[in-house]
Amino acid sequence: MNSFTRSVDLLSRAMDVNSLRYQVSANNIANSEVPNYKRQTVNFESELKRAFDSEKDTEHRFQLTTTNDRHIQLDMPVDFRTVEPRRVTDWESTANANGNNVDPEYEAMNIMKIQLNYRLLAQLENFEFSQVKTAMKR
Repeated sequence: MNSFTRSVDLLSRAMDVNSLRYQVSANNIANSEVPNYKRQTVNFESELKRAFDSEKDTEHRFQLTTTNDRHIQLDMPVDFRTVEPRRVTDWESTANANGNNVDPEYEAMNIMKIQLNYRLLAQLENFEFSQVKTAMKR
């Protein structure tokens, strides 16, 4: 996969994850007064890093030839396109007397951060396509 396709794919996935983060934070705010509600977050970057690290390690990995699906497989590199975001629930902390652990101010600031991050990703994707457009003009 060339670097343009990979960059656009990563940017698109990052924008999708940001949309999910926005929904999760909005849901946290909506449930900030519900007794025993536990806030949720989205985990994506750590799994994506693990996939990239597994791709790097492929060069130095021992290759095992298998002729049947039932043969023992070594850890195969993880394709970054298969990594999916996960919702993670914080069951351990409680901030309010009713058992709820949502801080509406923190969630509102998180939404602002998500919006700014989404704008940045959109500008980066626009930049990638403008480079292709410039190259096609010449």
